[in-house]
Amino acid sequence: MTGHAELIDQLIALGRKAVGRGLVLGSGGNLSARLPGADECVVTASGTWLDELSPDDFSVVALDGAHRAGHPRPSSEVALHLHSYRARSDVNAVIHLHPQLSVLLDALGHRIRLITIDHAYYVRGVATVPYIASGTEELAVAGAAALADADAVILGHHGCSVVGATVEEAHKRAANLEEAATATYRALLLGDTTTVCPPEYLERIRRLEAEAVEAGGAAATPPPP
Repeated sequence: MTGHAELIDQLIALGRKAVGRGLVLGSGGNLSARLPGADECVVTASGTWLDELSPDDFSVVALDGAHRAGHPRPSSEVALHLHSYRARSDVNAVIHLHPQLSVLLDALGHRIRLITIDHAYYVRGVATVPYIASGTEELAVAGAAALADADAVILGHHGCSVVGATVEEAHKRAANLEEAATATYRALLLGDTTTVCPPEYLERIRRLEAEAVEAGGAAATPPPP
């Protein structure tokens, strides 16, 4: 587990913050991360409380599902994490939480709108998967497939699966997803059903990011809001 110590420290801190923000309760949700390009990840063990994690509460699991080290019982949702890594080589962190407003709006048929520049910058887009029993291969496959169109996925009547290139990036996306749901909920209470962040904001961000890639990183991308 030595090579994963920094990732585990980051996930332990994320777990405390996620519970503190009300993004998950008790032993709900699970977290994982991997080193870039690695064929294995560290994932929280089954039944662990995310605000009480210790290094002993993590399993090392190969992307083919083989247990390699650490806690003998990885999360019951480990397949969701493994399928997500296999679907997206750029993903190095997967966060599965139970943000209540995000789940509620989706259950009621309301699209979560990205209203502020923070929502737009970090979340970019939200995909949805209809209800599928938790802990199943079917849910893992559907959740990973939805990552083709977004980095944040609402799992119907259940929670969310949010990915990132780093633990920090995934955490910011998860937090802003629920913030976007909160803003959408308040807008609906005020009778608004259409307001979103001006499309030209993300168009500009994407253009600058594409220019940076074409320049081999020489061109500066805009800083986060």
